[in-house]
Amino acid sequence: MTVSGVALLSICTLLGVFLGDLLGIALGVKANVGGVGIAMMFLIAARLWLVRRGLLSHGLKTGVEFWGSFYIPIVVAMAAQQNVVAAAKGGPIVVIAGIGAVAVCFAMVALIGRLSGRVETMDEIEAREALEATVPHFKSGRIG
Repeated sequence: MTVSGVALLSICTLLGVFLGDLLGIALGVKANVGGVGIAMMFLIAARLWLVRRGLLSHGLKTGVEFWGSFYIPIVVAMAAQQNVVAAAKGGPIVVIAGIGAVAVCFAMVALIGRLSGRVETMDEIEAREALEATVPHFKSGRIG
């Protein structure tokens, strides 16, 4: 049932907020540090664990997907509750951690982009599809 998916999300959120608070204490910041992100990682891990064991029912899947579609609003709402100025006053480690996280994300996007090879852009796909629609014998770059 869908309620099970909501319950799973609630458990993941409670664990994420708890660990985010502990991380904040460990860093000397009076704020939750990454609680929502940790909760979403727990939710992804729990969903994968249930799928691998064949325990993900349709209702549970529906509940998880329902709340998964609200990910961004949930992040915005929880971030609005946090006092960013107080966190930044907690010391330079917060700013260093933020800059480091952004730098690592940029590096990973670049690395994945290089490893994935050449990918067709949306403009190229649309141009190819338009050409296929106008030239009757055009298939994958071959005419005839």
